[in-house]
Amino acid sequence: MNSIVRDSDVVELNQPPVYSFGQKVRANRTIRNDGTYRGKEIGDVLVKKGEVGYVVSIGTFLQQFYIYGVEYPESGYRVGMKRKELEPVEAYEEIDDLPLPEES
Repeated sequence: MNSIVRDSDVVELNQPPVYSFGQKVRANRTIRNDGTYRGKEIGDVLVKKGEVGYVVSIGTFLQQFYIYGVEYPESGYRVGMKRKELEPVEAYEEIDDLPLPEES
């Protein structure tokens, strides 16, 4: 009776997100509008394979996947993408704890 088609049995939400806010990423496949991008026809290309963008938001989908909102300056689109659709452009050094300014 379950009509939801899942990509895998893995639940990404059991781990922290792979990508971080501001991280530079590359689309590893062409992304077309599946009907969820307003103002574009279904099937229109939103992101070309190899296009570089920056993670601007992190959400979830189906209580299973992280969805990374990626801003692509070249095309001007902000597109929600799964981890498997992205790859890091360069090694990203995560800062665990930023120092707070000292009080005077």
